[in-house]
Amino acid sequence: MYTYLHNPRCSKSRQGLQLLNEKKVDFKVREYLKDPLDSNEIISLSEKLNLPVLKFTRTKESVYKDCLDEKELIDLMAKNPVLMERPILYDNDKATVGRPPENFLEIL
Repeated sequence: MYTYLHNPRCSKSRQGLQLLNEKKVDFKVREYLKDPLDSNEIISLSEKLNLPVLKFTRTKESVYKDCLDEKELIDLMAKNPVLMERPILYDNDKATVGRPPENFLEIL
């Protein structure tokens, strides 16, 4: 089963949700702003995405701090989930950022 990291206020996130429903994908929604990922989950997500955390960080958010090392950035993201790019779809093995939402089709 897939997990969908969703922000209902984000148009891309809503579009991704619509795409997954149209494709009849079995997934659960996690509103990551209400139910943030902890540091270990962020590390796991980074591995599934095959990306350093900085590559799925929203660096224009006011809480972002430049020149952090990976561990500091992970801790900051765990405390400030708004820093995480959205939407993200993942399962036990793989993940992708849905920008554009059609990226999800690559891992389904």
